[in-house]
Amino acid sequence: MVEDTMFSGESKNIEYKVSLPDKSEKYMKTIVAFANTQGGKLIVGVDDKTHQIVGVENDVLFQLMDGIANAVSDSCVPQIIPDIEPQTVDGKTVIVVSVEAGKNRPYYLKSKGKDNGTYIRVAGTSRQAFPEKIKELEMEGARISWDELTCVGYPVSEEATEKLCQDIEKFRKKAGMSEHSVKKEQLINWKILKQSEGQLLATNAYALLTSDYFSFSKTQCAVFKGTDRAMFLDKREFTGPIYTQIEEAVDFVLRNIRLGATIDGLVRKEKYELPPEAIREMIINAHCHRNLLDESCIQVAVYDDRLEVTSPGGLYNGLTYEEVMNGHSKIRNKGIANIFSQMGLVEAWGSGIKRILNAAEEYGLPKPRFQEFDNMFRVELFRVNPITDQANQATNQANQDLERLDQVEDENVLSEKEIEILNLVRMQPSITQKEMANALDWNLASVKYYITKLKEKNYLKRQGSSQKGKWVILTKRD
Repeated sequence: MVEDTMFSGESKNIEYKVSLPDKSEKYMKTIVAFANTQGGKLIVGVDDKTHQIVGVENDVLFQLMDGIANAVSDSCVPQIIPDIEPQTVDGKTVIVVSVEAGKNRPYYLKSKGKDNGTYIRVAGTSRQAFPEKIKELEMEGARISWDELTCVGYPVSEEATEKLCQDIEKFRKKAGMSEHSVKKEQLINWKILKQSEGQLLATNAYALLTSDYFSFSKTQCAVFKGTDRAMFLDKREFTGPIYTQIEEAVDFVLRNIRLGATIDGLVRKEKYELPPEAIREMIINAHCHRNLLDESCIQVAVYDDRLEVTSPGGLYNGLTYEEVMNGHSKIRNKGIANIFSQMGLVEAWGSGIKRILNAAEEYGLPKPRFQEFDNMFRVELFRVNPITDQANQATNQANQDLERLDQVEDENVLSEKEIEILNLVRMQPSITQKEMANALDWNLASVKYYITKLKEKNYLKRQGSSQKGKWVILTKRD
């Protein structure tokens, strides 16, 4: 089974080389990217286009393995120690270089330095990491949680502290938890407040739990007509303490889905078309596990056929999709997670996905879908809509597979390379063409060619100068 996975095609965790490139940097990017993401295997002796097992000649096998080990040792900082071994497949020998998800992040190419030599895996390619991603990797390597850092300049007021303590008590009571008084001493123990030279200092978590201080800390909610984002029916933006955002977002969804009734004996019982506990869990998870270094906000979208919750940031610190689906959890925001636990918003670590799946199954709904990208995580809970026929459902499925934060790609019009350009622009509008070439490992002429094609198709335009301007993705085309 493992062998089938290794040789069934390239992926986020698998890359093929028919032979070793003359310049080790070309495959060292992959080694670094694996260490910075979820680990992976570089397999030498397999054609990356046909997946044909070409093999490595036995008389140079161990020489190549030693060369790989030396190149990794000489090129990568901090030190990466891969497992390098030969393996026989279909009578031919290949070299399998296995790299674990690293704990001393970020890893980078010594020759390029940290700013230009840090790579991550995106789908099946190794891409140069943007500054905000490098910053998160640094915090992962230092075992630091951003929400526990001091929020410089943010005041600690008696009024805000008292309100937070009272709200924690109210949530505990509502959740049926044991009641006890919450004071600022508990907030200090939970690392929401800090003491320094006789003063109380606010953490980023304290600011998130008591105000709308950070502009990115908001929940955008919308109802769309149909199954895409072409037409708004209603939209709201909730700010303030993140636990109030959760309540308001859940209420928004419940107001905008159907409420029916069933008769149990002589008792009439009302029932939403989607399980409220799953809705709540989706929105809580989005806030608890979002990347707070990404200035995007959480999005909650209600379509005719589904509820969709999107949070900034992919999976954290080497956690794999398979591990998440099996109930494993790594805490990105320790302060927020602790307070959510104290409030009864989080019952048991790693159980959120299972509760969503179980709630959908009990309601007789299609299995929810979980999508993980390098810069976001999305959960879709499907509505049962008798109006939607099978043809429409098939079309929607195809559209959803292509969708990123905003659905501007059109499979019938854009090539894969054009979509790669758009994805880079979406993540960093100010990126230069030279930076695109480095990130995609293309030559500059190729980047210019595809940008020209996107401009001709009216998908992309440039605002400002080549050095200080930015790219704009066009969502409406003539």
